[in-house]
This record gives sequence, structure tokens and C-alpha cells, in this order.
Amino acid sequence: MRDRKRITVITDPGYQLHDTGGGEHPEVPERLQVITDRLSTGRLAPMVETAAPRPATRDELMAFHPESWLFRFEEAVLSGRTYIDHPDNQIGYESYNIAMLSVGAGLCGIDLIEQDHGNEHRKKKIVFCATRPPGHHAEPTRPFGFCFFNNCVLAARYWQKRYGRRRVCVLDFDAHHGNGIQTAFEEDGEVLYISIHEHPSFSYPGTGWAEEHGLGAGRGKILNIPLAPGSGDVRVLAALDGPVAALLAEYQPEAFVIAAGFDAHRLDDMSGLAYSSALYSKIGNRLALWSREFCKGRLVSILEGGYHLPVLADCVENYLSGLLNP
Repeated sequence: MRDRKRITVITDPGYQLHDTGGGEHPEVPERLQVITDRLSTGRLAPMVETAAPRPATRDELMAFHPESWLFRFEEAVLSGRTYIDHPDNQIGYESYNIAMLSVGAGLCGIDLIEQDHGNEHRKKKIVFCATRPPGHHAEPTRPFGFCFFNNCVLAARYWQKRYGRRRVCVLDFDAHHGNGIQTAFEEDGEVLYISIHEHPSFSYPGTGWAEEHGLGAGRGKILNIPLAPGSGDVRVLAALDGPVAALLAEYQPEAFVIAAGFDAHRLDDMSGLAYSSALYSKIGNRLALWSREFCKGRLVSILEGGYHLPVLADCVENYLSGLLNP
């Protein structure tokens, strides 16, 4: 690699304790295992270091989630229930604490990035949060789509509150629209949310229409790019190099939070999209260039979807390679 950057993977063995019941549920602990195995033994291994997260505090969680939801989630776990609201949202005895630790990965990643930027002699880090449960579907008071706390929303709010980075861009390339992220920011006026996803007519959760641009103070701060089933690399790159690049140039972000989902791969049956493994390197390339151009590399990536285990590790490795070598 011609770049001297390091990759910091923020993860914890405790993430394996979030119990989704096994069987047919796609969000399984093995997702993280295949990623960490690849990054510790694959071509990026010499550049990879790991760091442990900390749990988010209740105050940090309440930047998006009211205390009523915290109590309801915790009570469901302590009472021994196996899911909340829908069987998709499986829980076990450790799920509440692990969800707090999942949020904490993004917060720790932001701390590491800001520490790097406060020391001009320190090598700049690429931060990837290999975490579960995922977060981008979580609404303020309800879980959706395997998600309980909205990791990306809370990371953006933390960057604003702790470090004063007001113009945060949350860019989401998961196959599914991040309905919870849009809820958080559609009237915000400061945070920009960009989502490239399968068209809501065909895909969970049925949100993310192109006509939605934000409301009130947030008008112009939402960009949804829904893709027809079967869409692949050409359509994604056209979106990135066209409307996404133009909006970023206008917005001038101070930091990026990336909702890094890998379930749009052609072999992943969680969507009808048809991305190649190589596309994720090109997505990483563009994000690295934009983060360098606009905000001195302030970018943290947080794992969302990606459920086809044989290709998930390839996609993550390619994405991080792209971030290393724009």
C-alpha cells in the first residue's frame, strides 16, 4: 500500500452475546467473525489494529432515543422476552447492554479520529466499527429491522456535541433505506443524510422516496437515491459521481458518518440489487477523496447490513482497501 495510514477496527467479543435465536435469522454473530478473521489474516492485516469500544451512556443514547424507549427495551430484556414488537427484532438477556456497546463503537471511533487530528505527527487512522446489532432502521421509540439504537444518528450527534462538528454528512450505502436516520434529520437543518438503496416499492422498510428532500429547516438536507431491482455498479457510480458529489460540494461537510451496509451484493438475498464485490473498493475510493477534500479525513464507518457470509468479508476488505488508497 502506498499510503501509511492505519486501519483501526473497533470491535468486542461481547458483540457475539447478542442472541438472535439462531435458525433462520440472518443477523448472526458469525457476521463479525468472518470480518475479523479476514482483517486479521488477509492482505490488509499488516495495517490493521483493533480497539475496544465503551458502552454509550444513557445521556448519549437520549440524544435520539427518549428514556421511555430505554426503559421498554431494558424491561423486555430483563423479563426474558425473545423479541420486541416483531420477530425480526430478536433479543436475549445481554441484548440491551450489547446494544449500548454497539453505539459506543462509533463514539470511540470519533474520539480516535479527533485525537489524531489534534496531533499532526500521528498517523491518520481509518476507523471501521465492526459491531452489532446494527442501527440505521431504529426509530426514536421503536426497533425495526434488527436495530434497537440508531448507531449512526448517535454518532453524528456525538460529533456535534462533543467536538462541535456541526455539518455532519451521514452517507448510507446499505441496500435498505435508513428510515431512522431520515427521521432524525429530515427537519434538522445541519446534518445531511444521503442514502443509496433499493427502491421502496420493492424493499424493506418501504421508505426513502426520491421526492423526499427534508422538511422545514431540513429542506435540501435529504438525498434519497432509490434503485430498481437488478441495479449494479454502473448505477451506483453514476449516483456518486453525479448528484452525491454535487450536493457534497455545496454542503461542505465537516465530518462523515458512513452507514456501511454490504447487503446489496448480488449474492445477498436480502435485496434485489446486484453490486459486485469490487464496487465497494470504488465506494471507499470516493469517500476517502471526499473526506480528504472537505474535512481532513474525518470519517468513521459503522457496519450495518451484509448477510451472505462467503462474500461479506470480501466486501469489507475491498471497502477498506478503497479508503486506504483513493
